[in-house]
Amino acid sequence: MRTFSLLKGLPVFDVKTGNKIGEVCDLSISCSGQVKGILLRKGALLKKNYLIGIKDVTSFGWDGVMIEDSSVLRAIPKIEEYTFESHNRLTGKMMMSREGERLGLLEDVYFMEELGTIVGYELSDGFFSDVLEGKRVIKTDEPPAIGKDAIIVNVK
Repeated sequence: MRTFSLLKGLPVFDVKTGNKIGEVCDLSISCSGQVKGILLRKGALLKKNYLIGIKDVTSFGWDGVMIEDSSVLRAIPKIEEYTFESHNRLTGKMMMSREGERLGLLEDVYFMEELGTIVGYELSDGFFSDVLEGKRVIKTDEPPAIGKDAIIVNVK
């Protein structure tokens, strides 16, 4: 299990050639709350983003992400999925419980790399609250309902 903040910025390597392909820049998340893949930023001057499906990743190491070869890179589809920080971003979105309790603003996600399943959410109530009380982590077994205004979760 790992958070997106630990994954962001890690280099992505081609296992066959040993070449660095690019760096992890975001997560692609489906409407049902599953991690579909990672977004890769490639290039020096003219940076371009690509999608790598979660099943196309050979391994998630602490110092890099490994893929079999660069043929798994795909153009980013123009569909109604979410990313963590870019298009249809989830960062900063209000999280609510099914019981109607305001839980906080989404800061980070905990997910199982191999399965692409989000198992926890790191929430913030603002800078001063975070300093005084710390950030809050909630866990859930069920997929969230992701809407335009809020993310609804069933809290354990």
